[in-house]
Amino acid sequence: MTHAFTAAQVVSGQPVSRVDGPVKVTGKARYAADNQIPGLLYAALVCSTVACGEIKRVDTGRALRQPDVLAVLTDFTGVKLPFDTRLVSFFGQPVAVVVATTLESAVHGSELVDVRYSSRPPLTDIDAAQADRRPGRFIRDYSRGFADQAIRRTSVMTDLRFSIARNHHNPMEMPATIATWERDRLTVWDKVQDISAAQKFYADAFGLPTDHVRLISPFVGGSFGSASRTWPHQVLTALAARRMRRPVMLVLTRRQMYSAIGYRPTSRQRMAIGADESGRLRAMIHEGHTETARYGDYEDGLVRSPRLLYRVPDMRSTYRVVPLDVGLPWFMRGPGAVTGAVALECAMDDLAHRLRMDPIELRMRNEPDVDQTTGMPFSTRRLTECLTRGAASFGWHRRNPTPGATREGDHFVGIGMAAAAYYTYRSQCSAIARVFADGTAELQCGTSDMGPGTYTSMTQVAADALGMPLSRVRFALGDSSFPPAPPHSASRTMASVGSAVYTAANMLRDKFIRTAVTDPRSPLSGLRPADVVVVDGRMVAMASGAGSERGESYQDLLRRRGWSGLDSQQTWTPDDADRRYSIYGYGAVFAEVVIDRLLPTVRVRRIYACYDAGRVINPKLAHSQAIGGMVGGIGMALLERTELDCRDGRIVNANMSDYLVPVNADVPALDAAFLPAEDTIADPIGVKGLGELVIVGVPAAIANAVFNATGRRVTDLPITLEKLL
Repeated sequence: MTHAFTAAQVVSGQPVSRVDGPVKVTGKARYAADNQIPGLLYAALVCSTVACGEIKRVDTGRALRQPDVLAVLTDFTGVKLPFDTRLVSFFGQPVAVVVATTLESAVHGSELVDVRYSSRPPLTDIDAAQADRRPGRFIRDYSRGFADQAIRRTSVMTDLRFSIARNHHNPMEMPATIATWERDRLTVWDKVQDISAAQKFYADAFGLPTDHVRLISPFVGGSFGSASRTWPHQVLTALAARRMRRPVMLVLTRRQMYSAIGYRPTSRQRMAIGADESGRLRAMIHEGHTETARYGDYEDGLVRSPRLLYRVPDMRSTYRVVPLDVGLPWFMRGPGAVTGAVALECAMDDLAHRLRMDPIELRMRNEPDVDQTTGMPFSTRRLTECLTRGAASFGWHRRNPTPGATREGDHFVGIGMAAAAYYTYRSQCSAIARVFADGTAELQCGTSDMGPGTYTSMTQVAADALGMPLSRVRFALGDSSFPPAPPHSASRTMASVGSAVYTAANMLRDKFIRTAVTDPRSPLSGLRPADVVVVDGRMVAMASGAGSERGESYQDLLRRRGWSGLDSQQTWTPDDADRRYSIYGYGAVFAEVVIDRLLPTVRVRRIYACYDAGRVINPKLAHSQAIGGMVGGIGMALLERTELDCRDGRIVNANMSDYLVPVNADVPALDAAFLPAEDTIADPIGVKGLGELVIVGVPAAIANAVFNATGRRVTDLPITLEKLL
C-alpha cells in the first residue's frame, strides 16, 4: 500500500516509554474490578467437587438464611452455556451463583450451598489405556514423500519421545466481570482480549442484537491467552444481573482460575529425524497428541512449525486429540509452537550430537529455499542471520561440545540453543482518526491491551502518519462502541490494528491536505497535494521545509472553516499475500545453565535471543516482550506443572505456593536483539508478530543446555531435579 502524501517520520522505531505508564503506576488505570457502579451487588461461584456425574440436588437454605445473601442461582435457563448444566463435565464447573450485598457474604454463602451428585470415576489421564485419540478437526495430518521408508535408510537417526506438563496462565489480574442491564441493553465491564467477539458472545448467549451489548475493557492486567474467550462465569454474571435487576460483579479466586479460564494442554510427542553423514536431513516423523475437554474442543498446533522450519524431503506429521473429563484447554502464549519446538529443536540438538556437528551448522545446512508445505517463497526469512549474529553476541564459540565437560567447582555448566518460528497472523480491522480544533488527535479502535504496550505503539504509528508530535496524539481502545478489531491474540495486533491505524491516520492527513489546497483562503491554495508535507501538525509546501511561512496547521484550517474537527474511519483488509508467500517471524535463542553436581538443581544463568520480526515500532516494548517470553519459557522448562489427582479430577496445586512460576531469584541476565528489517509483504507498516515468537525457542534452548551440562537428554518437562538424579 502506498500513499501520495508524506509526513515526518519521527517516533516509530524509537524506544518511547509507555504512554499509559503514569496512570498505571499511580493507580488511576481502572481494571474491570475497579469500577464502582451504584447499587452494585457481589457474586460468588459454587463449583463442582466432582469431575464427572450428574447434579441430583442443590440445597440453598443455609446460604439464603445469611443476612446479606439475596439469591442463589441454580437455574441457568435463559443463557447459553457450553455444557449441559444438569451434568458435571469437569472438576470446578460452575453449578450455582450466590449473590449478596457484600463480597464477603457472597463468598461465605457459596461455602454453605450443599450440592449432591451422582458421580462416576473421571477419565483425566492422557496416557490411560481407555483414552480415545481422534484426529483433529482443524489440524490435519500432513505428509510429503515416504518418511517411514526413508528414515530407515538414513545413516544417522534420532527418535525421541516428549512429555510436557499442563501449564496455567496465571496472569496478575484475576478475571473480573461487572454486568448491568437497562431494559434489554447490557453493559459489561470485563477482562477480555477480544472486544468484538465478547460483545457477540454475550449477545448470542442472551438472544440480543449485537448492538444491544456494550463491552468495556480499557485495561487488562495480563492474560497470556486466557481472556481471548468469553467463559461461563462471565455470562453467569450477566444472568445474575438480569435476575437481580441490579449491577453484579464477580471476581474469580486464584484457585478458580485453574479450572475456569483454560490452560496449555498436556502433550505427548514423538520426533524422529534421519540424516545422511553430511548432516543433510532426509526424513522426519512427528507425532503429537494433546488433551481436550469432552464438552468442547481445543486443538494445539504443535505440529505446524516443524513441517516447514528445515529442508526435509520426506516427512510425516500426525496430530490427535484426547477428550477427557477436564476443563477446556485454551490458547497460552506461543500456543502449539512452543510445545512443538521442544520436540523439534531438542531432536535437532540430539542429531547434531550424534553427527558430531555443531547444532548451528546443522540448522544452517538444512535451510530451505521455500516453504515446503506450500511451495511458496518466504516473505522474508533471515533465520541464518539470527543464528550467526546471535551466536556471535552470546559467545557460542566458547561452548564445549562434549557434554559434562565444563565445570565450575561443584557445578556443571552447559550452553544450548534453539531456533524459533511463528506465523504472522493478519486480520481485518477498523479504526477512526480525528483531529480536533484544539490541535489534538484521537484514534479509536475496539482492540485490547493486555500488557505489550498497544496504547504506546499505536500512538507512535498514528503520530507519524498524521505528522504530529506524540504528545498531541491519543489512542483509545477497549470499548465495543469503537470500530471493530480482531482478537488481541496470536501476535496479530501490531500488524492488523497498526495497519488500520496507519490507514485511517494517512487518509485523514490526506483529507486535510486536499481541503487546504482547494481552499482559496489557505496559504497552500493551488498546490498539488503531492507537494505538501506535514511536520509537527503543520502542512507546508514540501520544497519550502518545516520553517516555511507558506503553510498552516491542522488547527488553523479547522478554526478558519469553523469546524470542531475532521475525521476519517477506515477498514484495513489484508490482501492475499498469505496465498502467495509464507509469512513467519523467526528467531534464535541461546541459553546457559548451571547445575549443582550434588542436588542437582538447575539455574539459568543467561539467555540471549536474536529475532527477525520485521519492523520494530518500539524497541523498548519489543525488548520487554522478549524478556517476558524468556521468563515464561524458564517456567515451562524448569518449574510449571499442573498436578491432577486422577481419582477425582481435582487440581491439587491450584495456588501460587504449589504451582511454581519464576520469581526474581529465578530470572537471570536476559537480553534480545532485533534484526533491522521490515516485511512490507505482510502489511503496510512492515511488522511481524512478536509476542508469541519470543517464548517459542526458550524451553528447548534450556533443555539443550541441560544436556550439554550433564549428558542427560531430559524430554519430560519441566526438568526437575529428580529427572537428573
